[in-house]
Amino acid sequence: MIKNGADWLHMDVMDGHFVPNLTMGAPILTWVKRDVPEIYMDCHMMVSDPARWVNDIARAGGRMYCFHYEATDDHMGVIQKVRDAGMKAGIAISPDTPCTVITDEIGNAVDMILVMTVYPGQGGQKLKPECIYKIREIRRRFPDKDIEVDGGVTQDTVHSCTEAGCNVVVAGTATFTSDDPAAVIADFRASVENAQLKASAL
Repeated sequence: MIKNGADWLHMDVMDGHFVPNLTMGAPILTWVKRDVPEIYMDCHMMVSDPARWVNDIARAGGRMYCFHYEATDDHMGVIQKVRDAGMKAGIAISPDTPCTVITDEIGNAVDMILVMTVYPGQGGQKLKPECIYKIREIRRRFPDKDIEVDGGVTQDTVHSCTEAGCNVVVAGTATFTSDDPAAVIADFRASVENAQLKASAL
């Protein structure tokens, strides 16, 4: 996917507790980093104790550590631990979580806010259009933040996301099942760039 034009590799880390599925952990990320040393690993931590895994992910080569708002009550403590480990900090909200939970303190402290447009833990779901307003509201409140969207993003749905204000697009099924993933990634990049041009002209 890097050769096909992706800037980041989005790594879904699931612990079997926060979500039912169990996927990769730090050992696998270590091997990925070893084989692709220039990779930017955007680690989406679908885990029930996000503070526990910070140092392991940092040692494995993670660059962005994005944890779920719903997984902890100590958001600022986790953010600080992520920064102390030398990574960028992101926070994710699931479809049923209102964007108002992202306080000014949290939003200003993180590098990225991830809006889930499907329920975490299972690929191949369709994007929930009712989540799009969250992207728009978060962009209004935090105009300089990276805003990531993850879940059901396709060449048909990406434009509603980028026009709402997201500038980081995650698309697993759309790219990995495509006969031409480079074209899909190019379309996503063009959608982000065109939306940014429109926004800057306002």
